Amino acid sequence: MNIEEFFQLSTGKWFSHRTSQHLAFKESEESKSDIIIETLALDDPKVIKLCQQYEINPSSASCAAKITWNGTIEKDKTKHSGSTVLVSVTDADNPAEGKLLREIVDTDKTPVAGHYKFDSDGALILTIEDETMSLEERLWFASPNLRMRVNVLKSSDGFSIASFTSEIRMGGFPPAAKASEAANSVSS
Repeated sequence: MNIEEFFQLSTGKWFSHRTSQHLAFKESEESKSDIIIETLALDDPKVIKLCQQYEINPSSASCAAKITWNGTIEKDKTKHSGSTVLVSVTDADNPAEGKLLREIVDTDKTPVAGHYKFDSDGALILTIEDETMSLEERLWFASPNLRMRVNVLKSSDGFSIASFTSEIRMGGFPPAAKASEAANSVSS
């Protein structure tokens, strides 16, 4: 699998159920969200603007997506919603790796590109590090309509959160050929 296929297989409407464990406090919380993932054209103004924020030539982008979410944190019924744009920039020497650019809402913050790579079983491994935190996330398809994610977020002050998320596709299926390929790669 490559990043373009991963983005394409991720398009659609998903129901997400996340369980997070706050390791220092020995507390857990659950959240549920509806997520919509749409691919964006590489000449979309949002894609070009994001590349420019990271000082990357927009012609280097390999694929892009807009992710919108709306959900609730179960513990205190807190609502959370928003959207972000992601742009991948594939490594010219290794097509299984590259940078992942994420839209930064806080303009005072310096953008930090994530690094992605695919492991031998087709899972996407994403790492992001800056002066205040580090994140490692693993995403994979258990089937074309079931996506899983695990991540560990560590802050520089010692605070850590580990999460497991299952996402079930509720609509907007990928093209049949891609879904068939994903099913074959998941089952092998």
